[in-house]
Amino acid sequence: MADPCRVQEEPLSGERSEPPKTENLEEGENPSTHKTEEDKKEDEKPVVSKEPSVGEEEEEEAPPSGLHLPVSKKLKVEVEKKKEKRHKVDEDEIQKMQVLVSSFSEEQLNRYEMYRRSAFPKAAIKRLIQSITGSSVSQNVVIAMSGISKVFVGEILEEALDVCEKWGDTPPLQPKHLREAVRRLRSREQIPNTKHKRIFFH
Repeated sequence: MADPCRVQEEPLSGERSEPPKTENLEEGENPSTHKTEEDKKEDEKPVVSKEPSVGEEEEEEAPPSGLHLPVSKKLKVEVEKKKEKRHKVDEDEIQKMQVLVSSFSEEQLNRYEMYRRSAFPKAAIKRLIQSITGSSVSQNVVIAMSGISKVFVGEILEEALDVCEKWGDTPPLQPKHLREAVRRLRSREQIPNTKHKRIFFH
C-alpha cells in the first residue's frame, strides 16, 4: 500500500495543473500578484453587464415590426383595431341620433317612442320557428328573429307610406297600400319569393 503522504493528487481528467509561470518575475515580486499576458488581455476586454439598462428594457418591451409578429399577435392587434373603429363609429352614431331626436317635433317624437317600444311577442316567434324547423331553439335565436321581423315590417311600412303619398291618399294606411308595397319590394327582389316553382325537365 502506497504511503498517502507520498501520493500526489492527480488532476482530474481533461484538466492539467500547470504551475504558475514565474519566468518574467523580478526580484521581490510576489508570483500570486503577477499577471500573465493572457490575464492582461482578459482584463483589457470591456465588461458587459448582463442586466439590461432602462432603455434596453423599453426596446425589448416595444412590439417588433409587423413582419416579425407571430400570427396570433397579428390577429389580436387587428381585432383590437376593429373594436376601436366600431367603438368610434358607435359613438358617432349615438351623437347623430341625439341631434336628430332633439330636432324632432312632438308628433315625430311620439311616433319614434312608439317605434322603440314596439316588439313582436317572443313566445309567438318561438312557436313559429319551432313549427317551421321542427326543433327547439335558444332564446338568442328568438331575440334575433324578432328584431329582424321588426326591421322587415318597418321596410314594408316605409314603402306603403310612399305608395300612399304617390297615389294621393292620406294616412292611415290601407290594405291596398300594404299589398302594393309588398309587390314592389318583391319585384325588386327585396322579399324572397315563397311560392314553390315547379321545374319541368324537357
